[in-house]
Amino acid sequence: MKVIIDGKDLVLADLADFDIKQTLECGQCFNFVRTDAGTDSSFCAYKIIAGGRVLFVSQTIHDKSSGYIDGSSSDSLQDYTSRGCNLTLYDTSFEDYEIFWKRYFDIETDYGRIKKEIIKACPELEEVIRENPGIRLLHQEYFETLISFIISQNKQIPQIKAVVRQLSEMAGRKIESEIIKLYKNGLISDDFLKRESNCIDDFSITSYCFPTIEEMNRLSEDDIRACKAGFRAPYIMDAVRRTISGEITEDSFKGLSTDEARQLLMKIKGVGEKVANCVLLFGLGRREAFPVDVWMKRIMEDIYFHKDTPKDVIEAFATDRFGEYAGYAQQYLFIYGKNKLK
Repeated sequence: MKVIIDGKDLVLADLADFDIKQTLECGQCFNFVRTDAGTDSSFCAYKIIAGGRVLFVSQTIHDKSSGYIDGSSSDSLQDYTSRGCNLTLYDTSFEDYEIFWKRYFDIETDYGRIKKEIIKACPELEEVIRENPGIRLLHQEYFETLISFIISQNKQIPQIKAVVRQLSEMAGRKIESEIIKLYKNGLISDDFLKRESNCIDDFSITSYCFPTIEEMNRLSEDDIRACKAGFRAPYIMDAVRRTISGEITEDSFKGLSTDEARQLLMKIKGVGEKVANCVLLFGLGRREAFPVDVWMKRIMEDIYFHKDTPKDVIEAFATDRFGEYAGYAQQYLFIYGKNKLK
């Protein structure tokens, strides 16, 4: 991979084992929107809001006909390394890339090796991994991840994204972005502009960052309910209260085992094992965490147990089988279930 500065933009050229569509749309994050027309399968563009920043980003896949370098059946690590893409981060300095986006996209992790280890542990996933070689686990902010997965309970992804957006518009910081160049270059479609209610004019668009802890603390339970959070509103209030008081903060998890960290998260109202594991995996970088919901339970029973099995048994089995890669494996298992189980 090469980092190229192109005027105000930054390009990650020949980036292997990365697909931004697969990464964003696998259910691990909710603060993004696709902006292009979606008519070219080798190209896509998104607006991502993360870390108090707004990023417009596009991806061009070099060779969509072949997912991997060297399709041989040898045991070489190269077999599990996908062909590269060009990822362009618009209006992004090298400094901002180094400070935030490199870690956010998990650029320095060797996903070729991770995929190889997962296939060793579960050969049934080889086809899924070959068809979806670009999934990465994002490094998201703890507080936003916690609130987002509290919201996620009994909601579909479009509904979760809508609540996240409404909370952001109600309490988050406003950022204006120039879009005329993006529109001219096909990154922003007419359909996107029609859907967006925050277009100032043909040249700029307003986005809202996810609220900080202090900004969320200014909201009442009625405010949160007005964002369609429903029964989750008091849970969100409790999470904010415990965070603002210092009772449970990101620093609270330092030095704790995964099980200890999970138990601490579950002190927050409405946070059960599944939500706690999602926060551990996506918001605290605990890649060994393995969230088990009803769907993942069914998938694991289909592959391994062939009978009704308690969730804690499934989680312990996954931890033992996949070890430090359990969270990565969970993403591929989810896709396996979508493809195989109806």
